Amino acid sequence: MNRKTFTILFFLFLPYISFAQSIVSGKVLSSDDTSLPGASVLISNGAGQDKGTITDTEGNFSIDINEAGDYVFKLSFIGYNDYTKNITITEAQNLDLGTIVLVATDAVLQSIEVLGRKRQDYNSEYSFSATKLAMINKELPQSVSTVTKELISDRQAFQLVDAVKTVSNVAATGIYNHYNIRGITQADDGQVVNGLRTRQYYFLQPITSHLERVEVIKGPSSVTFSSADPGGTVNMVTKKPLKEKRGEISLSAGSFSTLRAAIDFTGPLNKEKTLLYRLNVAYQGAKSFRDLVNNNAFLITPSLSYVPNESTALNVEMIYNNSVGNLDRGQPIFGAINGEFDINSTPISLNVGAANDHYKNNELLFTTNFSKKFTDNFGFNAQYMKQTWAEDLAEHRVDGTAVDIEGTIIPTLARLRYDRRQQFWDTDNLSVYLNYDIETGNITNKILVGYDATRWERKIGAGFLRARRYLTTSGGQSNFNPDNASNFQTMLVDGVTMPVPAVPHFNLENPFNGARNTNAYNLAELSIPANLNTSSGIYLQNQFKIGKLSALINLRYEFFTDIFNYKQSEEELKTNAFVPRLGLTYEITNSISAYATYLEGFQPHTNTVSLSPTAEGFFWAASPARFDPLESSLKEVGFKGEFLNGRIFANLAFFDIIQKNILLGDTYDLDNLTTRGEQRSIGFEMDISGNVTPNFQLVASYGFNNAEIVEDAIEEFKGERIGGAPKHNANFWGRYDFTNNILRGVGIAIGAQFVDERYTWYNPTYSTDRVLLPAYTVLEAALYYQPSNTNMQLTLKVNNLLDETYWLGGLNPSRLGPGSPRNIMFTTNYKF
Repeated sequence: MNRKTFTILFFLFLPYISFAQSIVSGKVLSSDDTSLPGASVLISNGAGQDKGTITDTEGNFSIDINEAGDYVFKLSFIGYNDYTKNITITEAQNLDLGTIVLVATDAVLQSIEVLGRKRQDYNSEYSFSATKLAMINKELPQSVSTVTKELISDRQAFQLVDAVKTVSNVAATGIYNHYNIRGITQADDGQVVNGLRTRQYYFLQPITSHLERVEVIKGPSSVTFSSADPGGTVNMVTKKPLKEKRGEISLSAGSFSTLRAAIDFTGPLNKEKTLLYRLNVAYQGAKSFRDLVNNNAFLITPSLSYVPNESTALNVEMIYNNSVGNLDRGQPIFGAINGEFDINSTPISLNVGAANDHYKNNELLFTTNFSKKFTDNFGFNAQYMKQTWAEDLAEHRVDGTAVDIEGTIIPTLARLRYDRRQQFWDTDNLSVYLNYDIETGNITNKILVGYDATRWERKIGAGFLRARRYLTTSGGQSNFNPDNASNFQTMLVDGVTMPVPAVPHFNLENPFNGARNTNAYNLAELSIPANLNTSSGIYLQNQFKIGKLSALINLRYEFFTDIFNYKQSEEELKTNAFVPRLGLTYEITNSISAYATYLEGFQPHTNTVSLSPTAEGFFWAASPARFDPLESSLKEVGFKGEFLNGRIFANLAFFDIIQKNILLGDTYDLDNLTTRGEQRSIGFEMDISGNVTPNFQLVASYGFNNAEIVEDAIEEFKGERIGGAPKHNANFWGRYDFTNNILRGVGIAIGAQFVDERYTWYNPTYSTDRVLLPAYTVLEAALYYQPSNTNMQLTLKVNNLLDETYWLGGLNPSRLGPGSPRNIMFTTNYKF
């Protein structure tokens, strides 16, 4: 090394070698001597050089400081007053601030969510979406189950279906983003993001890297979300900026060629900390235990918040999500033999797809939230969301069982169809409301008056290229009728004469998944009619409280318009609905409250065309808005409790749900359909979550429902269980971090999920076969290691620990949704 190079390096590293590091440490407790894990610690020198961390499971913290000087030390934790102290740091000093006790206070909640959640555990004590305004969960007369980002991270739940596993009375109906909640299977298209409805198909799973929490709002929440499923609504709440500078990098690798990477950066962009940012980026490249299935996704979500003072707040957020993979239609099984199906007749990995199939989704969301308080008790709030969504599909899928020339089923052959499909959707959401608070002594009224508007448009240009059924002698395609066998082309296979299929059969005994020459198919051109659906509602809400008794009253009037074949030969239909809610809450003690609620809901049949078996015929032909909308009601009573200074939250609920106006009749005989269908689900559920001790967190739930088909066009279904509804489900997840000297930094976690037997759920009148899927219990485990004096965590997660063969659910016998066999995931997280 020459002298010049040495001189450059000397001055380059002089700031680091001229000052030995100092360490600031301490311990944070509540007033009852309970440790506070996850409290924010920030040290600032006033020159924009901030260093921060969070307290560990025992409330301890330690920060390295590289420069001597005067600093401001600040502690903050949700539900407690901030603690601030001026400190002076000298060279090579170990400054122990000792035990710091934070004093509990009533948290002041945002009117709309523009700032991120500081708390870092399995509990979220408030919700915005159930009532528009922020409300403490124990005061809400409705069951809301929350899955926080901390629980998502500990369980390595990268996809939404894995995140909601811990919630009572929630069961996946298969391998898609689709659920049975409280015994009622979802029928509404799209997802709910930050309380606003989007529109897209449910086939590919949303990833969770950008989510602050997932809320399952139980019951028909039409007073908040307009069209809503009776069992409940899954609301994905995205991460918002924080005033403290934080960062996290995550890298994962595991089974099925899975590679994942994610970053999460947040903090202030100016010295005053009025302009804040958050950036989440995630990537997944993954295959599957299922043949030919890929799940590749890229997500980027920048977010900005401007909070110049306590009366004004603005958030702007964008979500870009690009998913590329295969549309997995599930495991087909042999046709029924003597009326019985054998779910083990084919391997769970079996997929009828071809190597040249694909499924691509491209989604862009723009959201802005604005809040302005004109006085201490009067404010204005507004939200707007714009979504564009496009899909590009090429797939082979099962179209039914194969038959011979006599019409006899050949159980080892699956009849296929081939589709190439493109669709384009634009969605707009607007929500504006005024809130006015009145306080007189111990009586309070929180009044809200608002207007919502949603616009869904399926754009002109959507369409199919399709081959299905059997080839006729005239060159067309048709369902095979053995009485007119001479009208169909025939072939001889292994001595059996059969009609020629439009797409070659899939041999379940000798599968072929190579590339298929789709140019040889006789493809028909089919256009998907453009649609415009608009929904607008005016509503009034009052949260009235006198002493320990509070009431939540909502009245909403909704206007819905459906224009079928938009901008062409339009068919316009309108419907209106009046939706009430009445809820009562009584604080039995400071920790326990009892509640009762009555809710009504509605769903225009237009919103259920993709998922309702009887409405599918309207996809091409007409608008189902000609019928009265689906109507539902909920009667619910329950208890909520917070224990150990808010570290443990428990909810017990008893419910009775009725859904009416379900379409009945021949799916494709639209003129003869009626709205006589009815379903009912009665049950109860319990959810518990939080820190039992500072180093032991858990989530446990149990749900029971008696979900019954009351009236149906299929006579033998009456009195039977609703498809997709398990009678019992139970979940447990617990993480324990060792605190002794030998195992300090090591943590373990154990999880279990039990789901009772349930039927497949998609049964239009032309396909009445149901398969009863067996109950299952699946175990999972994780090992964590946090090296000392670092902000790094290493995680080894094993799913399906005992390698059970099980089925999440299924649509019908040709589309079962098997669960994954044993698989592992290794993840490295670094926080700074």
